[in-house]
Amino acid sequence: MTTRLDHVGVNVRDLAAQTAWYKAAFGLKTVFEFRLDGLGLSGVVLEHPHGWRIELLARPGSSPGLRAPDPPTAVLTEGYGHFAVTTPELDPVYGALVAHGAGEVMKPGPSPEPGVRMAWVNDPEGNLIELIERSTALSA
Repeated sequence: MTTRLDHVGVNVRDLAAQTAWYKAAFGLKTVFEFRLDGLGLSGVVLEHPHGWRIELLARPGSSPGLRAPDPPTAVLTEGYGHFAVTTPELDPVYGALVAHGAGEVMKPGPSPEPGVRMAWVNDPEGNLIELIERSTALSA
């Protein structure tokens, strides 16, 4: 069976603000926007030049879910806790995201995986994002 991850979905409170932030912070482009009137659900699919996608979803009446301040706290709750992206240059990407308003969660440092460095930030609504630099980083 051949499969490939298509996208990660993130439920957000402020769709317009989060869309603007992800586009500016990661250089994403809008693929399409949609609305499901029966549910009052709005969404946007954004894509990175290297092909990875994120879908931002908003629905009136939603309430905050897991907003763990760091990875160890996130794993105290079952379910999805974060998404991760790879980069060949961890330090400048971490700095650029923080400059775009990402919260500093964990500064760049060694990962438990040999030959890998990692850092953590959160988006303006508190969703955790892991940044990964492999010694033989793939441009993804």
